[in-house]
Amino acid sequence: MSMLDAAAPRPLASTSVPASPLISVIVAAHDRQGSLDECLRSVLSQSFKDVEVVLVRDQAAECPADLVDSWAGKDDRVTAVRLDGLQSIGRIRTAGAERARGDYLLFLDADHFMLGSTLQAMADRLAEAYRPDLLLFGHTRLHQGRCLPGAAADLLAKQRPQPFAPVQQPELFGAPAYAWDRLFRREFWAAQQLSFPDGLHEEVATVHRAMIAAEQLAVLKWDCVQLRRKLTQHPAGSPEGSQFDVFDRYEQSFALLAERTQLDGVQPHLFGRMVRHYLFLLNLSGGVPRGDRSRFFQRASEHYNRYLPEQYERPEGREGVKFQLLGGGKYAAFEAAKLPMLFSRGR
Repeated sequence: MSMLDAAAPRPLASTSVPASPLISVIVAAHDRQGSLDECLRSVLSQSFKDVEVVLVRDQAAECPADLVDSWAGKDDRVTAVRLDGLQSIGRIRTAGAERARGDYLLFLDADHFMLGSTLQAMADRLAEAYRPDLLLFGHTRLHQGRCLPGAAADLLAKQRPQPFAPVQQPELFGAPAYAWDRLFRREFWAAQQLSFPDGLHEEVATVHRAMIAAEQLAVLKWDCVQLRRKLTQHPAGSPEGSQFDVFDRYEQSFALLAERTQLDGVQPHLFGRMVRHYLFLLNLSGGVPRGDRSRFFQRASEHYNRYLPEQYERPEGREGVKFQLLGGGKYAAFEAAKLPMLFSRGR
């Protein structure tokens, strides 16, 4: 049982609720670690069968065509989608969403593994929560044989069992904006014309747009997905993508907030997430090329001061020092400090 499991009783298999919604699991088939087969087995071997897998590959060498075709041939719940050329992870995911037939969309990568009977738990929770626009759940990371909790674990453990609107739980905007730790209702996805952009950090603005537009969110206090990625960067990458894409993503997210005055309480949490994301990239070995670090830092400092909420209280301790150095644009002092990695649980 995970730490999130302990926060609530395990859901029982559905017996008296309406038929479970069909879940479409969209999987990007870039398979650098040779883990795609294990990922698909973890989805399709579960007791919950009202599921389809949309397996999307482009022409990258990391996409095993034989394995993709084999799964599509032996399980009629699997649909293979083939894209021409080399595509961004955003375009791969969007193409999968366009082919999906399910009531809800789940976006996974080849290095994700679904734990236990989590699909049934998702279906039960969706029924209990009256089909919310988004269902958020926990995840873990497997690192050097250790199972580490996801960055949003503490936030999710505190959430109420009833569905809620974003304005009621603004602190959730302080969690990383991952596409693979939540379900999206497909009709909501289509009505909001959601899609993932090209470039890197494609999830950020898309997830925030969905969170802002959602009328009802719900939480499943289970660790449903485990990330078994050996590298921090996404295995599919993005042709011509750059770490500087992250600035455009947060500009889009804050522009969306500016249109929704009732969500003013979200800004401090989104600001903290933005700054932590920038610091994570600066701390990540090989994250920002050495020749680009100063320029990246100054862009991050500009965002810090542009979006700094009134009366914002910086974190305490070493993290607060980094916030202060970034806000002051003091790149030389930031580099000289060489503080240890603060974000071992991910951005």
